[in-house]
Amino acid sequence: MSKRNSQAAKTAARERLRQERERQAKRDKARRQAIVAGVVVVVLAAAGGIGYAVVQANKPGYWEQMKSAKVVAPANTTGTKGTTVVIGKASAKKTLKMYEDPRCPVCAQFEQTVGSTLRKDIDDGKFKYQYVGATFLDAHDNGVGSKNALSALGAALNVSPEAFLDYKTALYSTKWHPDENDDKFKDDSYLIKVADTVPALKNNAKFQDAVKKGTYDAWAMAMSKTFDDNKDGVTGTPGFVMDGKQLNGGNMISTVADFNKAVDAAMKG
Repeated sequence: MSKRNSQAAKTAARERLRQERERQAKRDKARRQAIVAGVVVVVLAAAGGIGYAVVQANKPGYWEQMKSAKVVAPANTTGTKGTTVVIGKASAKKTLKMYEDPRCPVCAQFEQTVGSTLRKDIDDGKFKYQYVGATFLDAHDNGVGSKNALSALGAALNVSPEAFLDYKTALYSTKWHPDENDDKFKDDSYLIKVADTVPALKNNAKFQDAVKKGTYDAWAMAMSKTFDDNKDGVTGTPGFVMDGKQLNGGNMISTVADFNKAVDAAMKG
């Protein structure tokens, strides 16, 4: 090989090496840019996610929103936002007001023990029965079962007062009433399953639709507020009031004998 050809080959090799270095440099630059861009996207996404989470955390929950939502009152109600629920014969001169929370274990015990006596007194016209629903037990575990069950009770009341009373009895029964720490009433399917044991509600499409759609959710919150704002001095459930006075001095009523004694004393007052 001539010296000239040898020099030309070296020059060509150096040129190829230079071009390859330039191409590698460009690839390295592109890779660094891609990495930087990726980091920026991740940071922005994280920031956006945090921002969204903060917004969601500060956004009122569904049931909180229901406090200011338009109320659809069930049939068989009167008063502001339909929160006055009175059941019984018009001829009855006295009204027994009862404060109850659907998840309340003591309310369930009362219903299981004294419920049939209470129902007979209502049917016989001994007194009218006024229902006041509460939902404070949801607060102890951030649950929603009391609110959801109260809404379902509204759907039952819309069917008839009798369906309401029968459904309430079923919800408080030993078979269906959950432990206080078990928020089973949060599930519409469970509430409907219980309702299927009540003849007037069994396979009742209108009732089931109201439960699933939450037709009476805002009503439930309005009703709950009547408990929170009550002037009768009732702070727990079950609470019994007649003529503005708590029965049995606000003490527990857990037997038929105690109930009859307290009611008879109030009827004379």
